[in-house]
Amino acid sequence: MGESSSVLFKASDYFSPKFWPMWCIIGLLRLASLLPFRIGLSIGRLTGRVIYLITGSRKKIVDINLARCIPEKSLDERNRIKKACYQNIGISLIEMAMCWWWDADKLRSIVEIEGREHLDAVLDSGRGAILLTGHFTSLEIGARLLALFMPVQVMYRTQRNQLFDSYLYTRRCSYFVNTVSRKNTRLLIKGIKQKIPTWYAPDQDFKRERNVFAPFMGIATATITASSRLAQSSGAAMLPYYPERKKDGSGYILHIDAPLENFPSADEYEDASAINRSIEKYVRQFPENYMWIHQRFKTRPPGEPPFYP
Repeated sequence: MGESSSVLFKASDYFSPKFWPMWCIIGLLRLASLLPFRIGLSIGRLTGRVIYLITGSRKKIVDINLARCIPEKSLDERNRIKKACYQNIGISLIEMAMCWWWDADKLRSIVEIEGREHLDAVLDSGRGAILLTGHFTSLEIGARLLALFMPVQVMYRTQRNQLFDSYLYTRRCSYFVNTVSRKNTRLLIKGIKQKIPTWYAPDQDFKRERNVFAPFMGIATATITASSRLAQSSGAAMLPYYPERKKDGSGYILHIDAPLENFPSADEYEDASAINRSIEKYVRQFPENYMWIHQRFKTRPPGEPPFYP
């Protein structure tokens, strides 16, 4: 993905035929947003099954990730998780439509928060709060639902398709206080110091940034050290955060845990390990909701063979 600045959406900028397929997708998402919640979830699962059938190399990445991260699971169980992961990816598309077009009252009717007192205690103490999460399939709806209850700022990566990028960016700007490029650390820190709860997901392979190899799912994993510096510069507490889809299909629970202890410390490796443990807790509890399609372990320690063929 590129890192150029996103621009606010203007329909006339995207009339070129090369954008027509994306217009069709946005139109289908708009139609999906009109469906009752449970029907929308069902359509999302079906969409995920279709994605599963038409993807090839990504399924191999998922197989490798699952085999290495949860080897204690049987092959049948890992295949079940893989298929459920793809269904949840399909659901995430429907949830994106909900984020864009459902009103606040309708969204508020399907969400509850557990652990809000941890966040309130941090903010009441005068510190900023970083909500530490991972790349779960529920990340988009989770951030949108959180913004119903408090001002929220999020980090943002520019998308490849210019129409999708502009539309997504503009929608996010409508319900988040700040939608900040991950390269604009100064603006992010400014918001944190203003005590705006900040959504933060560092669990991707940023090989061009400063990393240490800290354990994640039992694997030495390239983990950015920027998390420590962000907390140090802003004086913020780091609170684990996870948006759960209720198993009965009735809505969502937003989990906010107590702040990480002794974070940041003077040891970048220990800090990175604490970050990974926090995310791993929810990956192990809800493995079907993690984005296993990512090449999370692409960067390897010196001398170690490639993780992916």
